[in-house]
Amino acid sequence: MTKETVNKSEKNMYRYGLQEKLYGMYEQSKQGKCFKHLMKLIVSEENIVLAHRNICKSKGSFTAGVDGKIITDIQKYPIQTVVQKVRNKLNYYQPKKVLRTYIDKGNGKQRPLGIPSIWDRLIQQCVLQILEPICEAKFHERSNGFRPYRSAQNAVAQCYKMIQLQNLHYVVDIDIKGFFDNINHAKLIRQIWAMGIQDLKVLAIIKAMLKADILFNDIVISPETGTPQGGILSPLLSNIVLNELDWWVASQWETIPTRTNREYSKTDKKGNVVIDRSQKWSMLREKSKLKEIYIVRYADDFKIFCRDYGTAKKTYTAVVKWLKERLSLEISEEKSGITNLKKNYMEFLGIKIRAVSKSGKYAVRSHMTDKAKEKAKKKAAESIKRILNHNDQKSIDKNISLHNSLVSGLHNYYKTATHISADFAEIGYPIQKKLNGANHNNKGCQVDKSGEIRSRFIAENYGKSSQMRWIGGRPLIPIAYVQHDYPKYKRREVNKYVLKNYEEHQVPNSVNFEVIRYLMENAYKWESIEFADNMLSRYIAQKGNCAITHKPLYLHNMECHHIKPRLGGRAENNSYSNLIILCTEAHRLVTATNETTIRKYVQMLKLNEKQLAKLNKLRKYADLQPIEI
Repeated sequence: MTKETVNKSEKNMYRYGLQEKLYGMYEQSKQGKCFKHLMKLIVSEENIVLAHRNICKSKGSFTAGVDGKIITDIQKYPIQTVVQKVRNKLNYYQPKKVLRTYIDKGNGKQRPLGIPSIWDRLIQQCVLQILEPICEAKFHERSNGFRPYRSAQNAVAQCYKMIQLQNLHYVVDIDIKGFFDNINHAKLIRQIWAMGIQDLKVLAIIKAMLKADILFNDIVISPETGTPQGGILSPLLSNIVLNELDWWVASQWETIPTRTNREYSKTDKKGNVVIDRSQKWSMLREKSKLKEIYIVRYADDFKIFCRDYGTAKKTYTAVVKWLKERLSLEISEEKSGITNLKKNYMEFLGIKIRAVSKSGKYAVRSHMTDKAKEKAKKKAAESIKRILNHNDQKSIDKNISLHNSLVSGLHNYYKTATHISADFAEIGYPIQKKLNGANHNNKGCQVDKSGEIRSRFIAENYGKSSQMRWIGGRPLIPIAYVQHDYPKYKRREVNKYVLKNYEEHQVPNSVNFEVIRYLMENAYKWESIEFADNMLSRYIAQKGNCAITHKPLYLHNMECHHIKPRLGGRAENNSYSNLIILCTEAHRLVTATNETTIRKYVQMLKLNEKQLAKLNKLRKYADLQPIEI
């Protein structure tokens, strides 16, 4: 059975033959090459097909722009027609107006969101795929937002390292006022040029995107500054703007040159070559008056770590002046300042962090921020209310799937806080109390303290908890059952466009949480709960890899196969033992009967003897002839 999936961000470069070109561009960009002929790549068939693939199943692709069109209006065309339409539009690019809407920020305020037309989003994706490897080679290692293989957890890990290992306990916190709305267009184009993107046609297209009119309540606005939040290219452009800040801060200490080279290459335990700058920094501390500062940034939210208050005060003044003079950006003074982490918490990405004395040293103590905790309480209470107020099994199944997805998502994000157990105990107490008393009410559904857990994910992560509850035979993930997990630090070398690291990253220690979350959220959509639970369990059991090729599975490239297919009007066997998860290409080869199709996928997959034997075993169950190589 083929599973309809959502592709949120992963780029299937291998499938469309772009990987070698993009890897090459990344390496060339690292060496300082300027790229003057990018349009040929942007309008290439493989790039447009890849862009189409990457946006065609995302949730945002079903949101209409000013023309009222969504992704299905593109999908009705043959792919060759789509390719030609994109090329024609880019000959003289004039984007449609951007539809402005507002979304709730959760604090009573609203954030403006700009929605380009679906064709303009496709074009932005085409441009993004070619520009991203060039920019990735130039970005600072502690820039974490809107980048492949980077996340909020990596930014938190960098903060922990600064506090606990480097003893940097003064933080400069700068809040840029309306960052996305105040980006200077002319300055941004110069920054893109300085990145090495020097194709005049590409720069003209980006400028046209920035200058696209905005439509709000029948009023047309012609923007002089800013880039709309909601555009596919906007996150990359915002990182380009602040990349200059990252490297300016680094130039004050980290990258400052010395008369004698005191930077040494060495190999770590995993065989990676790393640069050791410890001798250089020791010398600078002893013999110079330079101020030791480090930046950690996630999108427009950044912290600068300093060793003392005097350094922090000078840094604050210098950064405010630099932002004004170099980027024409103002700061919000009431939200900016200096924090002594030995006395107060700093807030970053929903987590509040400080340094506490422990055994003569300082260690990190962190919690959810008060705002994040209140938001989580509200969401969890609303989720439980929806479950308890329904009696029909279909609604219960749907709401429990959504609740389990919500809770596991909160756990996954906030588990980097050292005192997360205490935070979620506070959040979960009223919820657990409500569940324990639910059976005393005449309304609602029955809550049980025992039951069966079919999902391996829930069994492995929550099965030992005494707080587990079952409603309608479905397990409910306990909110208070979570433990701290130290966040992972990412080196600059871990990059999507470095082949070695790409392959290492694709063999994860654990399964892809986005896939788990999607399967849990959409469990109620499948033909049976049994199928949904067993499909998720099988994905976990396979450690997120294809059962034949052993390559990582992603939402846009995975399918659930019934080992013994339904025959002669029999009911589908959705048991765990009858399901197996395959990548799309392997699944097509398992079910193929056409010789041309078989040859195509045999050549594509290049299976070894063991893999081919497993594939033929599946074909035998389907009464298909074995494939011989």
